[in-house]
Amino acid sequence: MPINCPCCKKILIVSKLICDNCMTVVKGNFDLSTLARLNPEDQEFVVEFLKDSGSLKNMAKSYGVSYPTLRNRLDSVIENIQSLEVGFNNGTVKNNMKK
Repeated sequence: MPINCPCCKKILIVSKLICDNCMTVVKGNFDLSTLARLNPEDQEFVVEFLKDSGSLKNMAKSYGVSYPTLRNRLDSVIENIQSLEVGFNNGTVKNNMKK
């Protein structure tokens, strides 16, 4: 699914959702989540990371790469997420989670 406008490169919004079963249509302006705006490779990495309970050691083993390689990949995904949040919120990252 494209996330950026092919003309101006701004973030696209979803304007219509359709039920495949009953064909109900819901129209509006719906923002894509940060995870949905990641590229497919980053989305896959996040899913595998969660399935491995966040264990980079296990992921490195299953991918056949070193721990530092996986750590660098995770850092890259984190940077991508942070840049999406900053770009999406016009320079202000919203953080609703308490530390």
